[in-house]
Amino acid sequence: MTALAPHPDRLFPADPAERDLARRLHAAVADAPIVSPHGHVPAAMLADDHPFPDPAALLITPDHYVTRMLHAVGVPLGDLGLARDGVPSPASGRSIWRRLCEHWDAFLGTPVRFWFESEFSDVFGLTEQPSAGNADALYDQLEATLASPEFRPRALFDRFRIAVLSTTDDPADDLEAHARLAADPAFTGRVVPTFRADRYLNPDEPGWAGRLRALAERADVDTDGYRGLLKALRSRRAAFAAAGGTATDTGVIDAGCEPLDEAEASRIHRAALDGSVTAAEAVAYRRNLLYRLAEMSADDGLVMQLHAGVHRNHHRPTFDAFGPDTGHDLPAVGAFTVPLTPILRDFGTNPAFRMVLFTVDETAFSREIGPLAGFYPSVYAGAPWWFLDTPDAILRYRRAITDSAGFTKTSGFIDDTRAFCSIPARHDMSRRVDASFLASLVVTHQLSEEDAFVIAQRLVDDIPRSTFRLG
Repeated sequence: MTALAPHPDRLFPADPAERDLARRLHAAVADAPIVSPHGHVPAAMLADDHPFPDPAALLITPDHYVTRMLHAVGVPLGDLGLARDGVPSPASGRSIWRRLCEHWDAFLGTPVRFWFESEFSDVFGLTEQPSAGNADALYDQLEATLASPEFRPRALFDRFRIAVLSTTDDPADDLEAHARLAADPAFTGRVVPTFRADRYLNPDEPGWAGRLRALAERADVDTDGYRGLLKALRSRRAAFAAAGGTATDTGVIDAGCEPLDEAEASRIHRAALDGSVTAAEAVAYRRNLLYRLAEMSADDGLVMQLHAGVHRNHHRPTFDAFGPDTGHDLPAVGAFTVPLTPILRDFGTNPAFRMVLFTVDETAFSREIGPLAGFYPSVYAGAPWWFLDTPDAILRYRRAITDSAGFTKTSGFIDDTRAFCSIPARHDMSRRVDASFLASLVVTHQLSEEDAFVIAQRLVDDIPRSTFRLG
C-alpha cells in the first residue's frame, strides 16, 4: 500500500531561500484560529451534536466537489448517496466509500486530493492512501474513529480552532438551531447565520409562489404584492442580525442591477403570480431586486456578498432528479464594472454599505474587481471560490488583486464548504499559498520580512473579521 504522508513543504516554492521564508511565514499562522465567514455547514449539526452516521455521509455525499468528479468518471450520483426524486439512496456508507477508493486516482493533482490527504492524515490519522484493496479496512478504521466522543461535531469544532463559522440560511428559516447554540452555555463557539434570498429573485422559477407563502408565514407579512415582499425581506434581515448575522449572500447569473419604479415591479410581481410573466420581465425583476438588496444593506449595514457569473444547474435532468448543488454549476464570463453601475453610483461611497465581489472568471480579478476595490470604499475583492479555490488560482488572484487593491481590501479566505472536516485542510491550503506569495514579495524586495509576517497574521484574522464586520 502507498503511504499517506503529506509533505511538510507542500505548496511552498522550489527556490530554497524563498521556501525557507514561506515555511516560517506559514508556521506563524498554521495554528491561528479559523475565521470562516462563508460556508454551508448547517447550524443544526452543531446544535444537535449527534455522532456522524458514517464516513461516507460525512466525507463524500455532502461534498459536491467530490461527487462531481466521481460522476465525471462514470459513478452515478445515486451510488454516492444522493437522494433521487426525494427518495433516499439505497447505497450504504461502505459501498459509497468503496467508490471513492476505486477512483482515488481521479483526484490526482486537484485541490480535492490535497484536502482529502490533509484531512485523512491530520484529522483521522490514516497512514495509507485509499485504494480498492484497502477500502474496507480504511472504512472500518474511520467508522470506529467516528464512534468516539472526540469526533462529535462540537468536539471537532473546538479541535479545528474555529473562532467564527458562518452558515448560509434562507430568509424563511426559523434560525432555531442558531438560537439553541446561542443559549447553550456548554457551547462557547460563535456560529452566525448569513441571509441568502436567491430563491425569491427569479419569479419565473417553479415554486416561486410557494416560497413567497413560506416567507410570508415566517415574517408575518403578506407577500402577494411586491411591496409586501420587500417588507418581509427587511423583517427577516432584522431577525438574522438579531441572531448574530453580519452578512447576506446573493448568487446571480449576472450582476445587472437596474432599479424599477414600484408600479412596474408590482406589475411584474402580479404577472408572476398569475403565470403570465415573460422571460424579459423576470430578468428585469431579478435585477431590480438585486438593487433593492443593496439598498437594504446600505440601510441596515449587513455586508452584501455577491457571487455572480455561474450557470446554476447546467444539466437539467440531473437537477430534476437530484436537485441543486449536485455538481453541475458551471462558470460563466463575469462582468462587474458596467453591470454594477446603479448600485455603486448610489451606494458605493456610503460608509454603511459594503459589497464583497466573488467570481469564477479569474480574468475579472485584474480587469474589474481589483480596480473597483481599489477605488470604492465599499467594494472588497472576494477570495477565489468554487472553480478557483486551487493553489495556482489563489496565487494568480493575489498577483491580480494586490496590484490594484492591496491586501486590506480583500475578504480573507472562504472555505465555501458543506464538508465540515475539510475546513481546516482548506484554510491550511490558503495559508500555505499566501505564505508562498508573501515570500516571493520579500525575496524580490517588494515587501520587508517584518511586513510579510504582519500581513500573514492579518490575512487570517483582522482582515476577514473587518471585511465581514465580525468584530
